[in-house]
Amino acid sequence: MFVAAAKALSSATTTSVSRGILLGIRHYCKRTPVKLRVSEAVSGAELGANVKVQGWVRSVRPQKANLFLHVNDGSSLQSLQVVASSELTDPLLTFGSAVEVTGTLKKSPHHKQPVELEAEQIHVVGECNPLDFPFKIKDRHSLEYIRQFPHLRCRTNAFSSLLRIRSEATTAIHSYFKENGFVQIHTPVITSNDCEGAGELFQVEPSGPDINEDENFFSVPAFLTVSGQLHLEIMSGAFSRVYTFGPTFRAENSQSRRHLAEFHMVEAEVSFTQSLEDLTKVMEDMFRSATEHVLAHCVEDVDLFHKHVTPGHRDTVESMLKKRFPVITYSEAIDILNRSSQKFAFPTDWGCDLQTEHEKYLVKHCGNIPVFVTDYPYDLKPFYARDNQDHPEHTAAAVDLLVPGVGELCGGSLREERLDLLRARLQEAGLEDTYSWYLDLRRFGSVPHGGFGLGFERYLQCILGVDNIKDVIPFPRFSHSCLL
Repeated sequence: MFVAAAKALSSATTTSVSRGILLGIRHYCKRTPVKLRVSEAVSGAELGANVKVQGWVRSVRPQKANLFLHVNDGSSLQSLQVVASSELTDPLLTFGSAVEVTGTLKKSPHHKQPVELEAEQIHVVGECNPLDFPFKIKDRHSLEYIRQFPHLRCRTNAFSSLLRIRSEATTAIHSYFKENGFVQIHTPVITSNDCEGAGELFQVEPSGPDINEDENFFSVPAFLTVSGQLHLEIMSGAFSRVYTFGPTFRAENSQSRRHLAEFHMVEAEVSFTQSLEDLTKVMEDMFRSATEHVLAHCVEDVDLFHKHVTPGHRDTVESMLKKRFPVITYSEAIDILNRSSQKFAFPTDWGCDLQTEHEKYLVKHCGNIPVFVTDYPYDLKPFYARDNQDHPEHTAAAVDLLVPGVGELCGGSLREERLDLLRARLQEAGLEDTYSWYLDLRRFGSVPHGGFGLGFERYLQCILGVDNIKDVIPFPRFSHSCLL
């Protein structure tokens, strides 16, 4: 009997301990909140669960019994509504302050938001004095106004939307190239080449106590790159399709709405080309693919621009995607301009470079959709552009893509693969020794090839309708600007 009683007691004790452990586990699990991004929370993820959300306060509305907040963490345009007891009111809980909120995610009784967070705890992580903060809770600030605060403008709806669109567009461009067999090449930022030949370069010089100022750090003067093209051409001798996507620099002494000293270029080279059509197909397909991706994945962010920043621009974008891009020659473009009743500030004689006013007119003339202009005067193009060897109008196999609101978006050409013609062009320019390595590319297994570059910031201007290029880049760099 005693043994049986002892066994029963032992069994009961074990069961009691097990139950206690299980209850402890359940209690622990219940008290451990699931950390969610705002985008996950507003989509209804973890509905009914105990969750934690971290972000910044976009609005505060205290009432007698309740406190209402909108919290955003940059993961979406939509903020998460937080409902709390007035007992959780804190004088540090202000517009712009950083918070950590823990509570239960529930369906909202109001149709304007699908869910809301019923707060149990609100912790102010970072204070923000709303009187000193340059953005006000009820004001809709213009792009011009927020441009004054490059270190803070990412906290506004418009600029946070722009940055999400920019990120998604970057992803879309990389995806297009990957899906179409291009190899990404990281071309150098420091180079000795002036690919554009305009001489607008930032020279790179070392700084430090042990630096000899009378000697070059490299064997030749070095500059920040204006293009990755020539390095891509090297790679196109081993890979049939290559591209790069990175920063480029131009020392243009300009503060206009069109120019930046630092911007991003998407550049591609295609080997075994037959004609300019091989390049225009890639340009058009990439434009369409990236734009359709952005419109599908950034619906709310794009709508903010098309409704509040550039009303009506959505129709222009949809029109661009519905129609194939027309192709005209430079000579045809000059004829169109000369037949126009519009007076231009710059001349429109054959041989003149097309200016922005000309480019925008041509776009409108062709139905306000992107248009390719091909076969530019030979003397307007750099040494690497392929000679069409046509007469009497001597042209190069070059192409520009002009788009609504911007003008030139892409520029490209077939490259001169014929060694004798390329050497003659370099000799004429006094560059044969400088580009002896470039001639080697033609001596050893050269093939017909071509490429182009797309200005990424101009692309964003085009699809969003933004007038000033400084409003589509996180940290604009331009002549006489302050650097952060």
